[in-house]
Amino acid sequence: MGDFFQNGIITTLHKLPGYNIEDLEEKIRSISKQRKFALLLPSLFLELERDALPDILEELKGADYIHEVIVSLDLADKDQFEYAKDFFSVLPIKTTVVWNDAPDIQNIYKELREIGLEPGSQGKGRGVWTALGYILAKGEVYMVALHDCDIRTYVRDILVRLVYPVLSKRLNYDFAKGYYSRVTDKLHGRVVRLFFTPLIRAFKRIFGYREFFEYMVSFRFPLSGEIEMVKEL
Repeated sequence: MGDFFQNGIITTLHKLPGYNIEDLEEKIRSISKQRKFALLLPSLFLELERDALPDILEELKGADYIHEVIVSLDLADKDQFEYAKDFFSVLPIKTTVVWNDAPDIQNIYKELREIGLEPGSQGKGRGVWTALGYILAKGEVYMVALHDCDIRTYVRDILVRLVYPVLSKRLNYDFAKGYYSRVTDKLHGRVVRLFFTPLIRAFKRIFGYREFFEYMVSFRFPLSGEIEMVKEL
């Protein structure tokens, strides 16, 4: 935890002394019997060949409270898709790999374009959007968690602290976003500092005060890849 700073209209939930991951996981196990949640992992095939993802899967083996893991796989041919299914089968949790390069899904994208609904270019955004469609169509979960597949320092604590505020019936949140302090001798957050924040400030100068602008600029890590939200969102 870097500080106790509360910025704008977004609540920052800090990792305070006395926090215990085992206690919180027990609460999640109990709540998730009524409020099931899915974990969505957007992944390029090349991430299966890097060091971070095997460590992430090793940590997730203990997350027996996840209803289903959905992998949104991009830039993969048929053989790589089959390899990915085997790669993720190490999880003792129901796991589904959505192959975004599959001919059937590409035909869906084509049909959408023909009726004027552009699904966007290939990338994490479209991959997440496609996998969310699968999750919503099944209609089995109360909420969806999402995080990247390239977190080299991943521990299950990241998932636990991300899902609990939305999963809890007491806290009454519909959306949560990951935040972790980075106190080093380097200048982190270049895209936020040099693009995102100036862009929001420009919007405010052009359009005047809008609650949405205040909402966006109040996040500590507005571009982080860890989010959690109820399925209605």
